[in-house]
Amino acid sequence: MKTKLCEVNADALNKLPKHTDDKSGIGVHYVDAFIKPMNVKLEDGTPVKCKRRGLKITLSAGAKKGEGLMRRLAVGPDPVVMLDAALQEAAKAAGLELAVEDGAIFLTV
Repeated sequence: MKTKLCEVNADALNKLPKHTDDKSGIGVHYVDAFIKPMNVKLEDGTPVKCKRRGLKITLSAGAKKGEGLMRRLAVGPDPVVMLDAALQEAAKAAGLELAVEDGAIFLTV
């Protein structure tokens, strides 16, 4: 079942390292701003949570939980690409599908 989680936080792009004093190497300000709106309850009451701890991104939907890593060396220095790869890795590990389409984030359980 494909469900719209939230709108993409357009303001997150303003938090990329080139616009801030972020020296993390992975764009932590951007990552945190991007994933914050993903913490919601679905219409059926299932809680969806996404959080970052260091380089690890954890995505959970109900009892399903997966983790992904922000891999700078594997995917390149762009925080947008790194975050997308980490979110896809976390979603796959949880048995979910995550898609960003038309300015919104969709989750398939």
